[in-house]
Amino acid sequence: MLKGKVALVTGSTSGIGLGIARALAGQGADILINGFGDAQQIERLRRELAAAHGVRVLYSAADMSKPEEITEMIERTTAGLGRVDILVNNAGIQHTAAVEEFPVERWDQIIAINLSAAFHAIRAALPQMKARNWGRIVNIASTHGLVASAHKVAYVAAKHGILGMTKVVALETATTGVTCNAICPGWVLTPLVQKQIDDLAASRKIPAEAAKKELLGEKQPSHEFATPEQIGALAVFLCSADAAQIRGAALPVDGAWTAQ
Repeated sequence: MLKGKVALVTGSTSGIGLGIARALAGQGADILINGFGDAQQIERLRRELAAAHGVRVLYSAADMSKPEEITEMIERTTAGLGRVDILVNNAGIQHTAAVEEFPVERWDQIIAINLSAAFHAIRAALPQMKARNWGRIVNIASTHGLVASAHKVAYVAAKHGILGMTKVVALETATTGVTCNAICPGWVLTPLVQKQIDDLAASRKIPAEAAKKELLGEKQPSHEFATPEQIGALAVFLCSADAAQIRGAALPVDGAWTAQ
């Protein structure tokens, strides 16, 4: 479905971003992946994606807190793969603390990476999408773009901001072939979340399954994690012709978290 298209996915060397990159590559899109990690592991991942799906795959180590590096990443994708048709803003970080104890530098970092980075990437990629009259912008928000949790002031503020930005871009592109939407995952089983489960199980001396239920029980009524593959499948759908009139939407994948 996406053969001949080029996708850029930020924060895609692991977790949700990698799930999305794999799903898009599986539909024939050439990919630029981005993120931090061991250089050899990332190179193996790049080759694996290319070989498994018969697509071109580039890698950028651009720091999402630095606007000039984001612009350079868009330019590199365009130079190396010919264009940017699909932009997935996924990169994000987290820190938890009460508002009055929240470190100012962590606030600035989270807003920069979780919110401002998406603006800089959209701003750089949108002109060429408009020129071709086709583009898909998918912002990975969170249930925390719709509801809040204590001790996550910067993350919640950033994700609410992502949904506002999504709506503005959707309105400004409403008469074009470019769409902009947001996906709002709840708990997703990624390596980082698996580590939380394992740590909780070890500290409480309880089975991993009990730790999983405890982690999910407070927020996610289904008591099941979403998966990176499910998020990837939704991103693929948003890139399809069938989704051409889904614009400015915030689509939860949260096991009924936000239904409460």
